[in-house]
Amino acid sequence: MADAKVLEAQKWVNATYGNVNGYVRCPEDGRTGWSTMNALVMGLQHELGIDPVVASFGPTTVAKFAALGDIGFGWDKNRNIVAVLEHALFCKGYWAVEPDSYGWFTGVTREAVKSLRSNMGIPEGDGTINAKIAKCILNMDAYVVVAGGTDKIRGIQQWLNGRYWQKDAYNIGPCDGIYSRDVQKALMVALQYELGLTPTGNFGPGTQAGLKAHPLKQGDSGIFVQLFTAACVFNEPVIVHGLDDQEVRTTFKDTYDAKTTEYVQLFQKFSQLPDTSGSGDYQTWAQLLVSMGDPDREAHGCDTRFEITASRGKWLYDNGYRIVGRYLYDPPGSTLDKEIKPGELKTIFDSGLAVFPIYQDNARQLADFTYTTGYQHALNAHKLATGYGFNRGTTIYFACDYDATQEEIDGSPQGIVAYFNGVSAGLASQGKKYFHGVYGSRNVCTNVTRKTLARYSFVSGMSWGFSGNLGFPLPDNWTVNQIKEFKVTNGADSFDLDRDVWRDVRSGGDPGARSVNDSAGPADAFIAYVEKLYGMAVAYGGGKNPSQLVMEYIRHEKYQGMAWWWLAGSYDSGFVDYCNSRGMSVMDSFKDPVSGYELDATHLMATANGFLVNSDPDDKKSATGGDIAGWGGDIMTFYADWRNSEDQYASGHAFCDAKLAKPAVVSSFGFTDMVEDADGYLLAKAVAGNQNVVDWVKAHYNNGGALHRFRANFDRRWQTADNCKQSCWNILTAADDFTVDLARKKLIMASGAMLPSVMINLPGGSDKLDSFCLGFSDRMLALIGLENSLAATYRRNLRTYLQAARERAAVRTEH
Repeated sequence: MADAKVLEAQKWVNATYGNVNGYVRCPEDGRTGWSTMNALVMGLQHELGIDPVVASFGPTTVAKFAALGDIGFGWDKNRNIVAVLEHALFCKGYWAVEPDSYGWFTGVTREAVKSLRSNMGIPEGDGTINAKIAKCILNMDAYVVVAGGTDKIRGIQQWLNGRYWQKDAYNIGPCDGIYSRDVQKALMVALQYELGLTPTGNFGPGTQAGLKAHPLKQGDSGIFVQLFTAACVFNEPVIVHGLDDQEVRTTFKDTYDAKTTEYVQLFQKFSQLPDTSGSGDYQTWAQLLVSMGDPDREAHGCDTRFEITASRGKWLYDNGYRIVGRYLYDPPGSTLDKEIKPGELKTIFDSGLAVFPIYQDNARQLADFTYTTGYQHALNAHKLATGYGFNRGTTIYFACDYDATQEEIDGSPQGIVAYFNGVSAGLASQGKKYFHGVYGSRNVCTNVTRKTLARYSFVSGMSWGFSGNLGFPLPDNWTVNQIKEFKVTNGADSFDLDRDVWRDVRSGGDPGARSVNDSAGPADAFIAYVEKLYGMAVAYGGGKNPSQLVMEYIRHEKYQGMAWWWLAGSYDSGFVDYCNSRGMSVMDSFKDPVSGYELDATHLMATANGFLVNSDPDDKKSATGGDIAGWGGDIMTFYADWRNSEDQYASGHAFCDAKLAKPAVVSSFGFTDMVEDADGYLLAKAVAGNQNVVDWVKAHYNNGGALHRFRANFDRRWQTADNCKQSCWNILTAADDFTVDLARKKLIMASGAMLPSVMINLPGGSDKLDSFCLGFSDRMLALIGLENSLAATYRRNLRTYLQAARERAAVRTEH
């Protein structure tokens, strides 16, 4: 939306300085942004006598502004300088002057500057502006919490500014509640001041020596505890995986208490640090501050472009390495000769090592990243990996080997995410024999994981100066963190090696390959289990569909009781006893052959059971007990979580964008929940159509059915985007279905959240709930969009999904 005061600033600065040497005009659209701020900076430079002007508030601008002294109430040496500052204050949201008073530093201007200084965390004083504050007025930093930010992080930002803002090397940082590159640099500069160093912002030998001399432990207090706990907050949350994944967070404090110790222990385990005592030793300091951490710490992974011979394999094993990354491909014209050599994999395995395959074809600039390029690279990677004999379910790491910005990550048609969508589609076109992983900065890995469903992340941590590694925590699905490059001397032999911290399968990481030419698939054990259980169901009889008995057995331990009696009926206890007496037990998880993630078989079968005994509503917009057993129960819990997190996510759509069905994100409605809901629904419909559960799991998990699970689920259950959105609204608000109403009270009211039916009667409540429901529908369409990239049948269904997109656009227009 255009802002009248911003438009006024744009017109004024263009009219006043449009003919100045070097000046670049800003758009006159009433929307604040860097183009407007840069134009105001150039106007200021002209007034300071700088020629030509440039779009940067650099050292010369700082020096010339500082020579003016502090600018405050009544200052009238140059009205245009005051006007530049007042226009910029308006662009930052501060009411800087009364109309027709630009150029006069009035009492209104003074109060605006006081408010700004307070928001920055520095003393209000008498509302004056010096060079540091002027630089802040003329940039795009925010000093209030923005979407996605938290008051906790803002408090630390204000504390840092308040303590260090008058130090020469310290730049006043944003106070927007978001951990970013600038905040990380501010923390490093602050730490260097406290260590008595000349601050550079770099993690150099002096800083490292200083931290080694300042270990922390429970009971300590003071400034170093404050800086340490600030770094802990910036690296939160730590994800603890279990029956219910948890995000563990901490607080900024000046005493190292038991809660700090507990958090640090979890952080150390997550980061694979050797000391997990919970003390703030040097390696923990380093891991909190830079992406490489301590490059000389214990590590069990590595990668190299050099062939692993028997002697090199022995050296690696003897020196503690247990997995090595090797390249599938060396592009034409390369002189590196880095691809896996004939017989090398056997040598690696015989040395006691696992291997993870890497595919890189240039990948060093944005021009290397398009959807088409990714698709072709995936085809080549599949062909090469198959030629080497890599087993089904192996993860191949595709590289982004440069410091891609967020704009480049999201770009189209050239962009990192676009490339990885192509990679995913190319692998799927060959039957999804292999999963795709991502190599790159922390930010690249996180984005590619969430937006393209990459299975694991290989982090380029030793590139600690990358903007994508500054201000970003380790992605939850990291499995390899590259921390140091060095030369190995092994007798007369020498070769380059990258030291990697490896998070193995016991800690939630990639096990790597330990054999080749094994024809088994990731879900084969589960399929065999279902087949055996189905045979017992047929033998047992009992007058019930054998496929339903299989569902009941697998879900009976975890999904039972009165609630599930209402949703799916009771389970056949006689069949449970029959199976248990013959040595059967519940197999509660298996690996999905399409995504590579572990699926909860009990949740999948409970969902299927619920949908089997409950028919879909005829209008596709209503909700039933079957929906509660699947997506409906999950969306109720997810809604309650949103209402309990409204201070951070005022928009329901924003909450869905951040948390709904995203890989490597802790959520009450996570990605695997959505997979299990979709698969459970499709299984129920297949069984209702007289297909047996064995045939379905074979077709779905081994013969490509799961490649289009979200599309098939959407087409069968909702058909249109409007139906999908409306069914979400109805399941949250409708009170005429007893089962649905009971679930709402149990899943929403019991969590302390406001019922949606109450919410919509509040001012703006209807729009808020509508935004949430649209977020659900949009996420379903986004998952379908990913499958459209994956499935070979995309073009046959293009018309259907273009229509869905048009309907979605129409809904947005209405609201």
